[in-house]
Amino acid sequence: MTVSQTELQRIMRALEDSGLTVEAVEDGALVQDGETRLALFAEPDPAGGVVVRLHLDLDLFVEEDALPDILMGMNLMNQGLDYGALNLDPVEDEDADDDSPLTFAVLGRAVLWLRDLGPDELARLREHLRRFEAEVTEAVERTLHGSKGMSA
Repeated sequence: MTVSQTELQRIMRALEDSGLTVEAVEDGALVQDGETRLALFAEPDPAGGVVVRLHLDLDLFVEEDALPDILMGMNLMNQGLDYGALNLDPVEDEDADDDSPLTFAVLGRAVLWLRDLGPDELARLREHLRRFEAEVTEAVERTLHGSKGMSA
């Protein structure tokens, strides 16, 4: 099931009207606020409403041998996040041989259910986007630049 173009366009238009730069991509949208770019994907909820998924690429990469320490640190950071979570996604490297360690990208992810696409729910989406980006960015920067920095 996919959200109709009209629904995605309504979400994009509402975000643009609130001052964000929004660009359509294959199956969603890229939302830019200053230096930050979020990927936004929407799909209908079978029970009604729309499920919006947000992905924030943090440009952080972790090699396989550092995973135990990173996972422990990410778990602690996720406990303090209210608007999303940090996840690891494997990075596909076509040039790497089979013996090369895997590399993972650190991503911020969030999911928000919208009752409908009315003005109140679209304003709630905009606020969620703002808080999600700020919270994830602050948590990562605090960890990377703090006295107990996450080593990758």
